[in-house]
Amino acid sequence: MKILVFGGSNSSDSINKKFATSVSKYYKEKEDIIEIIDLNDFEMPLFSKDREKEIGLPEAATRFANKIDQADLLIISLAENNGNYNVGYKNLIDWTSRIKGRKIYNGKPVFLLATSQGARGGQSVLGIATARMPFDGAEVLETFSLPEFNLNFEEGKGVVTALLRSQLEAKVRKTKRMMLEKLSQEG
Repeated sequence: MKILVFGGSNSSDSINKKFATSVSKYYKEKEDIIEIIDLNDFEMPLFSKDREKEIGLPEAATRFANKIDQADLLIISLAENNGNYNVGYKNLIDWTSRIKGRKIYNGKPVFLLATSQGARGGQSVLGIATARMPFDGAEVLETFSLPEFNLNFEEGKGVVTALLRSQLEAKVRKTKRMMLEKLSQEG
C-alpha cells in the first residue's frame, strides 16, 4: 500500500506534520511505501480567478494532484487557524480544484487528523473538513483529534497519554482493516 502523509500547514515546524508522520508509522509494513510531503514544497501565488487568467495553473498544483493519484491512502493532519483551514493548505486545494476533470482527492480514502495546543485539538477544522472533503472526492475513513499537543505528544514516542493512544490505535486498526478490504476488492 502506498500512503501519502502531510500536515495541512505551511509552518516550518508544523505540529500537524509531526503528528501525521507519527501516525503513519503504524502503517509501516514491509510492503508499504510511506511518502511524507511538506506543503511548503507546493507553495503557489494566492489563488484568484484573476491570477489564474494571468499565470494559468501552477505546476505545483499538478505535482500535488499527482502525489494524491499515486497513493492508496492519505493521512492528513489539519492545522487550525482561527477555527478554519491553514492558508497554505487552503490555497493548495483551491489551486488543485482548478485542474480540469478532477475532484481534489479523486476518490482517495483519507484518515483525517487534527491537533493543536488547545483543549479542542483542532476539532473545528476537523468538523469543517469532514463535512467538506467528500464533496472534494475524499472518502473519509476515520477522524481523530489530539488535544493539547505539548502535553499528549512526545517526539519519537508519539501520543503518550494512554487513553488517547488507545483511541488512536483503535482507529488505526479500523482504517487498516478498511484498506485491506478495499484493496482486496480492487485487485
